[in-house]
Amino acid sequence: MTPKAVFWDMDGTLVDSEPLHEAALVAAMRNVGLTPPSDLHERVLGVAAWPVYEMMRDEFGLDLAFDDWIVRKYEHYLPLVEGLRPRPGAIEVFNELRALGVQQAVVSNSDRLIVDANLRAVGLFYPGMKTISRNDVREGKPHAEPFLRAAYLADVDPAHAVAVDDSWPGAMAGLAAGMKTIFWPEKPMEGPPGATVINSAEELRAQLGL
Repeated sequence: MTPKAVFWDMDGTLVDSEPLHEAALVAAMRNVGLTPPSDLHERVLGVAAWPVYEMMRDEFGLDLAFDDWIVRKYEHYLPLVEGLRPRPGAIEVFNELRALGVQQAVVSNSDRLIVDANLRAVGLFYPGMKTISRNDVREGKPHAEPFLRAAYLADVDPAHAVAVDDSWPGAMAGLAAGMKTIFWPEKPMEGPPGATVINSAEELRAQLGL
């Protein structure tokens, strides 16, 4: 059965932006004389900007205020957006659900600046679209607040909604919000206990009753 609402993560779930974020982060680190660790990707996947900054500051000696640091990172990221591509199959599923009248929202740990730039780049931007950025909540993922905010805006009981995310923090947020949570990672891996793990858009369509 198709759910009443589907709430999507953005980076890595709807759009293939994780490589762009990593490239921008690496460039920003090197620009200030820091050496990116070999496990950088695993450590920052799905994590909001502030915790990443804290890691840079506490573990790598970043000597910049957060506002200065994030401006540098976004200066590297935004020029890359023109090359952004959707995750194969994801936006097609989004549009199919939209045609059926299913409530949807994009729920991201990224800043509003990045959410709007990414969605415009892939043509997923229309009047009345519901989007929740890190700027719109007090606590980002893995806290439940971003997905609960989406449920509030959609006027849907969280128990009747589905959260789709590619990262552990995002899947944990969906579970904490009391939603059926679909974990769709970049590459096959185990998900948080309680999440439904999939590995393709075809599996996603099946889980959503399409």
